Amino acid sequence: QVQLVESGGGLVQAGGSLRLSCAASGRTFSTNVMGWFRQLPGKEREFVAAKTSGGNTYYADFVKGRFTISRDNAKNTVYLQMNSLKPEDTAVYYCAAGWRGRDLRRSNEYDYWGQGTQVTLSS
Repeated sequence: QVQLVESGGGLVQAGGSLRLSCAASGRTFSTNVMGWFRQLPGKEREFVAAKTSGGNTYYADFVKGRFTISRDNAKNTVYLQMNSLKPEDTAVYYCAAGWRGRDLRRSNEYDYWGQGTQVTLSS
């Protein structure tokens, strides 16, 4: 099992920044890929970004140039720096691990999830 604990969400004005953190514990060899997804009420969880332990990064088109994913392998922690936030970025953001090895942009390819952290934009 892997336990994921997110932090860093909150209320921010449009154009502002937030940094989300996700600390992993337990079977951390399952954190070869760590990802961020987000979910709006009534909608499916959507891919935001992912980073491999080897340093490869992947982003959804709608966050390119605004969000940056990073990770500290020694701390088993992944971060999501979110800049130039827009009202449409309002969502619950989830950290994911335990990638099953196929499409890392699909939420059903991950076995472990954090509890989620709310990000709310005010216009």
